Amino acid sequence: MVVLPRRARAAGGLTPAPTRRSTRVTRVYLERGSTWTFASALEWPGWCRRARSEQAAVEELLDYQERYELVVGPSFTPGRLEIIGEVTGNATTDFGAPTARGPWDEESDQVDVRRMVGLLESAWHYLDRVVAIAPPALRKGPRGGGRNRDQVVDHVREAERRCGSKVGGRVTPRTPWSDQRAVIVDSLLKEPYEGAWPASYSIRWMAWHVLDHAWEIEDKSD
Repeated sequence: MVVLPRRARAAGGLTPAPTRRSTRVTRVYLERGSTWTFASALEWPGWCRRARSEQAAVEELLDYQERYELVVGPSFTPGRLEIIGEVTGNATTDFGAPTARGPWDEESDQVDVRRMVGLLESAWHYLDRVVAIAPPALRKGPRGGGRNRDQVVDHVREAERRCGSKVGGRVTPRTPWSDQRAVIVDSLLKEPYEGAWPASYSIRWMAWHVLDHAWEIEDKSD
């Protein structure tokens, strides 16, 4: 299944315009649960959205294309999307978080991992910028219940700390956030990699979690 870029489809064309992006392909996989389906871009960690069906999840992913570009900058060249497969989700998927892994998670080499770590760092920096200008009290809503800005930040930081052990590092409680991130980066780039989770999966999960909550803070700041 091939999906045209959002801008090309909006223009009503059957073939993408001959731009820099149209020559590229982004592989996307689906994680299907009984409640939610996630569409995740393999090459672009953090570009991952959910909806109630396969088609709606892909549409949601496309709707976030421009927001994701604000995170990673001009290096973002998604081109058309190609659905390469799907995995079966579980209770965590239905709760609202991607969790299942696929055979593609064993493909990444060190060059891929270094590039993806750079994108994870871009997601971190984006969250930092969002938090710096967000009000302490966020608008209430179904996502995250009634958490305020600092509670969301604490949640993201603690989730990342727990991920440290999954990538072969160890982050003790109350470690400064910059030091915690440094441990995670060093662990992901260590040769040989010693994490229990595949490096590419770990990066995608952390980037998704960071950006999902960065966008939540943005959306609840108005």
